[in-house]
Amino acid sequence: MDDLLLIEPVVQRFVGRRKSVFAEAYDPENDDDDEGATAIFPKTDEQRARLTESVKNILLFRSLDKEQMNQVLDAMFEKKVVLDEYIIRQGDDGDNFYVIESGVYKAFVNEKHIHTYNNSGSFGELALLYNMPRAASIQADSEGFLWAMDRQTFRRILLKSAFKKRKMYEKLLDSVPMLKALQNYERMNLADALISKSFQKGERIIQQGEVADGMYFIEDGKISIQISQDGGEVEISQLGTGQYFGELALVTHRPRAASAYALENCKVAFLAKDSFIRILGSLLDIMKNNIGQYDEQFQSMLLRDSNC
Repeated sequence: MDDLLLIEPVVQRFVGRRKSVFAEAYDPENDDDDEGATAIFPKTDEQRARLTESVKNILLFRSLDKEQMNQVLDAMFEKKVVLDEYIIRQGDDGDNFYVIESGVYKAFVNEKHIHTYNNSGSFGELALLYNMPRAASIQADSEGFLWAMDRQTFRRILLKSAFKKRKMYEKLLDSVPMLKALQNYERMNLADALISKSFQKGERIIQQGEVADGMYFIEDGKISIQISQDGGEVEISQLGTGQYFGELALVTHRPRAASAYALENCKVAFLAKDSFIRILGSLLDIMKNNIGQYDEQFQSMLLRDSNC
């Protein structure tokens, strides 16, 4: 769980940390400062490679472009952790966001153990995102190494990026009738989880028979859905902006039932399998209804071909 949203914490290296940070409400919509005075921590090639490996599966970073990711890598600093050290204490102000490179870390709420991080993951984002005290304590259960980012940089890069991404996908999500059944917070989580991808005209997006890794929402362009028949492929439908595809294999837990091709240069929003299960689980019944619709299209196509 790289984005466990239960935990919030604090670091001992910042003795005398001021307690007024929560008056500093951050409004990404009115922040025009894309440059800012972001601190840069020089790193060796080896350190940079380790950091890149540590952050590659962190959900918060998936929407960043190359320039933003480089800012993140520059701004994070390494912290060595010793056994039993408290990285974060419940109730303290939030100063840093942490990505785990190595080590085991336990999360406690009111001294009750609620989660263990084992050599991967991240924590500390909630207090920075929502201007709230740390909701949990994090204690090291072994020696290890963390990468940390201060609250100002976290907000300027990650929070503003997430805000822009949500705004960008608002129109797309509004155009998908199925998603109207989602609660507002679920729609925001969905927007945060989407990954934008582009495909050239004629490029295959998914292949029939493959194991499904996610589903797609069409931002712009047209998609052709095709199935294998008589040694070739035949089209069973075309999809456009606001429609989606690739969900059936996730619902049925079967290989892809069809291939998808870009009929023109297209832009799609990809939702990975793990995020699909977490966010869209409540919509499975709606998606299952589509299975019958695809079967009807397929049978109609076979009947049409047999009459030709």
